[in-house]
Amino acid sequence: MRPLVLAAAGGLAREVVEAVRAAQPGRDLRVVDDDPARRGDALHGAPVVGGTETVAALGDVEVVVCAGHGAVRRRLVDRLLASGVDRRQFATIVHPAVSVPVNCRIGAGSVLLAGVVLTSDVVVGEHVVVMPNVTLTHDVVVDDYATLCAGVSLGGGVRVGPAAYLGMNAAVRQGLRIGAGATLGMAAALIKDLPAGETWTGVPARNATATMRQAS
Repeated sequence: MRPLVLAAAGGLAREVVEAVRAAQPGRDLRVVDDDPARRGDALHGAPVVGGTETVAALGDVEVVVCAGHGAVRRRLVDRLLASGVDRRQFATIVHPAVSVPVNCRIGAGSVLLAGVVLTSDVVVGEHVVVMPNVTLTHDVVVDDYATLCAGVSLGGGVRVGPAAYLGMNAAVRQGLRIGAGATLGMAAALIKDLPAGETWTGVPARNATATMRQAS
């Protein structure tokens, strides 16, 4: 089994360390981070061996980008590719408590933490982060670099656009679309499509900027 390199030494990386140890005890884990102060440090026992520019020089390793926000993950992936990392090196991390049906697909570089449920015909893109206890029901599609925080529930046929961010315990009615780069707030209930780049909050969820203007 090839060593696994975690890029970005934050909270998500600590969660990924535990998920990997649960699934693959004894795997060689290494961490890279662009903060020079982290060099020579360790993350839950995994050594911080250098910056992201050093990954290509580490040789035959797998890589997972552990930045919590999709836009940051995208930038890190682009930098890794530009430095010589091959797309085929990106690993998919699935906690052993997650059952992935044979008719579901998970892209390279994505992370699914404990308690995630996929029911049927779910497609998760590349470099997606799905936090604990998220529910993805039939025909859900989650595009690249999206982030689904703990407790998110998506009804059947929901489409989550690239780099969208869904806050903890948000719920989305079946058949809706969430646009690229959109944000849905914590505990929000979405009952109509959320346009790209907008931030919606509340129950039912509404455009947060428009709501603040009306209140003033």
